[in-house]
Amino acid sequence: MDFEKRKAATLASIRSSVTDKSPKGFLDEPIIPLLETINHHPSYFTTSSCSGRISILSQPKPKSNDSTKKKARGGSWLYITHDPADSDLVISLLFPSKSNQIDPIDQPSELVFRFEPLIIAVECKDLGSAQFLVALAISAGFRESGITSCGDGKRVIIAIRCSIRMEVPLGDTEKLMVSPEYVKFLVDIGNEKMDANRKRTDGFSVALTSNGFKNPDANDVDEDDNYENLAGDHDSSINNGNLHPVSVCKSLAGLQQDLIPLSKLSIVGEPVEKLHLWGHSACTIDKPDRKEVIVFGGFGGFGRHARRNESLLLDPSCGNLKLIAVNESPSARLGHTASMVGDFMFVIGGRADPLNILNDVWRLDISKGEWSSQRCIGSEFPPRHRHAAASVGTKVYIFGGLYNDKIVSSLHILDTKDLQWKEVEQQGQWPCARHSHAMVAYGSQLFMFGGYNGENVLNDLYSFDVQSCSWKLEVISGKWPPARFSHSMFVYKHNTGIIGGCPVSQNCQELTLLDLKHRLWRSVRLEFMNKELFVRSTASVLGDDLIVIGGGAACYAFGTKFSEPVKTNLVQSVTMSENNVPLQPEDVSIEWNKNDADLKTEMSLSQPWVIQLERKYAKFGKDLLKSFGWLDLERKVYSNEKGLCICFPVTEKFSELFHEKQLLGKDLEGSEDDSLEKGLSLKDISSSAALNLLKEHGAKKLINVAFEAKKVAKSPLQRMREYITSILKQKGLPEELLDELPQKWERLGDIVVLPATSFKDPTWNSISDEVWCAVSKSLSANRLARQGRVEPNGTRDSTLEILVGDNGWVDHCENGILYSFDATKCMFSLGNLSEKLRMGNMACENEVVVDLFAGIGYFVLPFLVRAKARLVYACEWNPHAIEALRRNVEANSVSDRCIILEGDNRITAPKGVADRVNLGLIPSSEGSWVTAIQALRPEGGILHVHGNVKDSDESSWGEHVTKTLSDIARAEGRSWEVTVEHIEKVKWYAPRIRHLVADVRCRC
Repeated sequence: MDFEKRKAATLASIRSSVTDKSPKGFLDEPIIPLLETINHHPSYFTTSSCSGRISILSQPKPKSNDSTKKKARGGSWLYITHDPADSDLVISLLFPSKSNQIDPIDQPSELVFRFEPLIIAVECKDLGSAQFLVALAISAGFRESGITSCGDGKRVIIAIRCSIRMEVPLGDTEKLMVSPEYVKFLVDIGNEKMDANRKRTDGFSVALTSNGFKNPDANDVDEDDNYENLAGDHDSSINNGNLHPVSVCKSLAGLQQDLIPLSKLSIVGEPVEKLHLWGHSACTIDKPDRKEVIVFGGFGGFGRHARRNESLLLDPSCGNLKLIAVNESPSARLGHTASMVGDFMFVIGGRADPLNILNDVWRLDISKGEWSSQRCIGSEFPPRHRHAAASVGTKVYIFGGLYNDKIVSSLHILDTKDLQWKEVEQQGQWPCARHSHAMVAYGSQLFMFGGYNGENVLNDLYSFDVQSCSWKLEVISGKWPPARFSHSMFVYKHNTGIIGGCPVSQNCQELTLLDLKHRLWRSVRLEFMNKELFVRSTASVLGDDLIVIGGGAACYAFGTKFSEPVKTNLVQSVTMSENNVPLQPEDVSIEWNKNDADLKTEMSLSQPWVIQLERKYAKFGKDLLKSFGWLDLERKVYSNEKGLCICFPVTEKFSELFHEKQLLGKDLEGSEDDSLEKGLSLKDISSSAALNLLKEHGAKKLINVAFEAKKVAKSPLQRMREYITSILKQKGLPEELLDELPQKWERLGDIVVLPATSFKDPTWNSISDEVWCAVSKSLSANRLARQGRVEPNGTRDSTLEILVGDNGWVDHCENGILYSFDATKCMFSLGNLSEKLRMGNMACENEVVVDLFAGIGYFVLPFLVRAKARLVYACEWNPHAIEALRRNVEANSVSDRCIILEGDNRITAPKGVADRVNLGLIPSSEGSWVTAIQALRPEGGILHVHGNVKDSDESSWGEHVTKTLSDIARAEGRSWEVTVEHIEKVKWYAPRIRHLVADVRCRC
C-alpha cells in the first residue's frame, strides 16, 4: 500500500464513529486542531497521538525471581486526565475516608504518579519531509523529536515529543509512602508541566502555520494565488517568492541541472560503524607523504550508541580506518570543536552529558599520537558546546555556542603559543548570539554562516578580519543559501562551501559555494540517494576531494539514523557551479520607462522594492533616500553585479509617491531638477525633483526580492526598553527613568539577577508589579532578583532581593558541578569562575586539602569533583552557607570525602594534615594566615592566598605575602623556604582594585 492509500485509510478510520485502539477510544480533544493541520498537508498524516496527561498508574509488582530484561508490566489507571489535575480529587482517591475505602486486592500493586507530555507519531511522504517537520518540532521545544523508522522499503515515521515528563513512585496499594501534602506538591508540579506542554504545543501549531501548513477550518487564501490576483493581468509566475517575467521562467524551465555524484567510501580496518557519528570533529593532515582525516568524539559509534572519545585516522584514498592508541584522552563528548595548528590538533569544549558542559582544552600531537590536557591562562572562557572554531596562524578563534539554556555571542581567541585566552571586545557589525553555526578561515578572514538564535534559523553571512578585530555583515550576489543550522563549511582554493544542515529540504541537498574572488554564490545539486542526512556531520578537504563523515537524525526513544562516509570531487563541483550561475536581479528588473504603465498599482505597492544605483552614485543615492524618509531601515543594503552596483531597499511611502507622480519616462513637474547646482541642499528640493535626480543618475527600480533580508530579532534589552517605555507613558512618568535600566545582568539557575544600580529611583516602587512583570518577560526569567552589597560582616551574607518568585533557593550548574543555595542569604560570584576552574585543574589526587572559608562549596567542590582530592576539610561559620554546603556535597556525590567543620576556622581547622590550604576570603584573608601555616604538613605544602589589591601595589603585595608567611612559619618552628610561584589575576573587583590569588609554596 503506497503513502496516499495508507493516509486515506488512516484518516477514514479517524473520522469514523468506531472507537480507536487507545484505552479511551477517541482522540484527545485539546490537539484535534493540531492533528487536522498536520493531516491537511499532502506529505503527512498522524498515526497515533496523546495531548499530554497526568495519571496515577497501578501496575503489578515485579516478581522477585524474574531475571528477564525490563519490560512493560501492564496495569490500570487509578486516575487520568488530559487537563490540569484536581489535587483534592487525587488526594481523595489516594487517601479515602473510612466510609469510602475499598476492599484490599489479593496482589498489591505499585502506584506511580506520572506526567507525560505530548507525543505524536507522523508518517511522512519522504525523508526530506520528515526532517523538515522534525526541525519545526525541535524549534518549538519538542527536542526529543526525531525519526523512528526509515530506510529501504520502510515507512518514514517520526515521533514528536519532549523530555518534560516525570514519574514518581507513591508506594503501593497496601501502604502509601507519601503524605497528602506531598501529593498536592506533585500535582502542582504536574500542572506546571501541563501548562508548559500546552505552550509548546501552541508554539508548534504557530510554527506549522508559519511554514505553509493550512488549518482546514481556517478561511486561508493561498499566498501564491493571492499574489497572482494582485498582479492582475500581468503575465507572471512565482518562484521562491520572486516575481519573474514569463520569458525568463520559461528559459529556466528547460534547463535540467546535472547532479554531482557522491561516492561511498569502502572502509577497511576498524568497523565502518565507528564513523556512524554526529556532533564529532574532524581535521585534515595534508602533507606530501600523509593525507588523512582525524576524527574525534561525537555520539554514536560501534555497538551501543553513546558519546565517544575515540581518536580515529581515516585514509580516504584506500578507506583504511585505524584507532589511535593513546594512554589518555579527553573525556567522551559531542558538540566540541577541533582546530589544526601546525602539527597539533586542539579540541575545545563540548558536552560530556546534559549537566556537564565543558571548557577544557586538549592537544593532540599528530606526529606522536599523544593527547595532553592544556592549562590555559588569561581571560575567562566559559563552558559551551555547539560553538564554532577556526584557526589562523597560531590562534584559534571561538564564536558563540550554548551553555545550558544560554546562547552566547562572545568571540574568544586562544593563542596556542602561550595558551592564553582573550575575549574580543564587541565592535563592527557584531553577530547575534547563536549556536550550531559554522565558521572557516580564509587568509586573514573568518567567514561564519547560519545557526540558530533560540527563535529563528539563520542564513546570514559574517566575516571577521583578524587584523582589525571587527565583524562585517556580508551581502553577496547570486542565489542566497537557505537558512540552516548544524551544517558544515569548508574551504577549497578561493571558494568556501556549505553542505547539509537542518532543516533538510531540497535546497539543503545542494552543495553551495561562495566564490570569494568574485563575491558570488553558486550551487550544484548533489546526487542524494534518500539516505544521506548531513546534519552535524563534518566536511574535510583533501586535495580535490571533499570528505563528508557522519551526520544523521535521532529520536532518543525510538532509534537513530546515521549517514555513511562519502566523498565527492570538488573540481567537478566548482566547474559545474560556474555553469549554473542564476540570472542576476537586473536581468528581471523593470526600468523606469513607459512599460511601467502596464503594471498594476496594487502589485507594485505590495512589493518590497529596491533602487539600484552604480557604486559611484551610492553615497548620493543613500543620502537622498534618507533625507526624504524613503530608505527602508528595516532591510539591508546589498551589492549587486559583482559589487558594481548598490541596491537600497525603499519604503512603501516611496512606492506610493512613485505611482502618484506617474513617472513614465518624462520629467516631473517643477523646475528644481538643477537645484543642487544652485547651492540648495537635499532638504530644500521637492520630492519630484528628487525622483528626477535619481532617474538622471541611472537608478533602476527592481522587483526582485531574492536578497530580501529578515528583520533582526530584538535583543532582550531592546524588548525591556520598549515594555518599560510603554508603562512610563501610560503612567505619565518621565522617560529619564529609562537611564536606570540595567545594561547587563547575571543568571543563577533560573533566577535573573539585576545589578544593584538598576531601578533605584523611589518612583519605581509605585509601579513595581508592572515593571517586574515586564522585565521578567523581556529576559525570559522565571524568577527575578536585584543584587545588593555583600554584608561587610564575618559571614558575608547576601542582601539579594527577590522581585519575582517565592524564594531564593536556586540550583546553579557550573563546569559540571551543581551549586544549590539560598541566593538571598549566601553570596555567589560568577566572576570567580576562572579561579574555580583553575582549582579544579590542580593535580590534587591523594592530597588532603583544607579550605578555611568554604562557603557553599565554591572551591571545595572543584577540589573534590574535578581535582579528585582525597579529602577536604571545609571550615565555615555562616549557618546558611553550611546548610547549602551539606546539600551540595551530597548532590555531587562527594560527601564521603568531605569533613565539614562548623565555626571559627582559627579554632576548628585541623593542624599538620594539609598538602594544600585555600584562603578564599576577600578583601583579605590575612586574619587566618597563621591558621593556614599550622594546617600544613610538617614538610610544607601549597597555600592559595586571596586578596583585593590596588593595581599599583601588585608586586609589593606579593612581597608582603612572602615575608609575612615566612615570619609566621619561623614563629611556628617551621624552617621552610616560602616563595610565591604565581599570582593569578581573577577579576577587577572595583576600579583599579584587582582580586588576586597568590600560589605560595612552603618547602623544607
